[in-house]
Amino acid sequence: MSAEAQPFSTPETVDFPYRAISRGAIWSIVFFVISLIGLVPTFAPLLVLAVPGIIFAAFGLRAISRYPDEYSGRGLALFGLIACSLLFVGGVGQNVYIYLTEVPDGYERVQFYRLQADTKGPDQPTDTALAVDGKPVFLKGYIHPSSGSGKLRQFILVPDLGTCCFGGQPRSSDMIEVRLPPGQSVRANLLKRKLAGEFRINRVAQKKADFDQAIFYKMQVDQFK
Repeated sequence: MSAEAQPFSTPETVDFPYRAISRGAIWSIVFFVISLIGLVPTFAPLLVLAVPGIIFAAFGLRAISRYPDEYSGRGLALFGLIACSLLFVGGVGQNVYIYLTEVPDGYERVQFYRLQADTKGPDQPTDTALAVDGKPVFLKGYIHPSSGSGKLRQFILVPDLGTCCFGGQPRSSDMIEVRLPPGQSVRANLLKRKLAGEFRINRVAQKKADFDQAIFYKMQVDQFK
């Protein structure tokens, strides 16, 4: 007599449902990484990207809380929320402190845009330039690439990277001819420079090689970074 075939039994299948990582959590980390560059003073405006990082992290946590069976990444979202918050508060605080303490004693802060003539009018020295002519000032700008490469003892300072690299030939009121203290030099690059020294208006606009426009302004620097 043949034995009756017994049914083949298998262990109970364990169900592991897939849960997607919250996109809000992922984007919060992306914005955190990008905004980290804002800790470099030249790129300080990038710190504002920490704000959307905070918002994405908050939305990510909300989605994970409401739909726990669909989304994961709570730890990632919490990290993004805390990291972006600390970066924004700390980075802004750092830049405010630098701004309040960077001007050496005896120098007047001058915003470069105050030296630039209105694009709708003639290109000429501004009222601010006339007011600080011959005075010790502190200002910031970028070394124009046409000033040369390597270590420079003198160079042309322009107000922004657009004027420096992508804006074509700068206007006369966009440029300052800078001379460093004797025996000192600075390496040419695209970092923002901080200069303190005596500002002067050229009585006769000076022409420089590689620049189409004559230069109105010059500066004998005492301190620089």
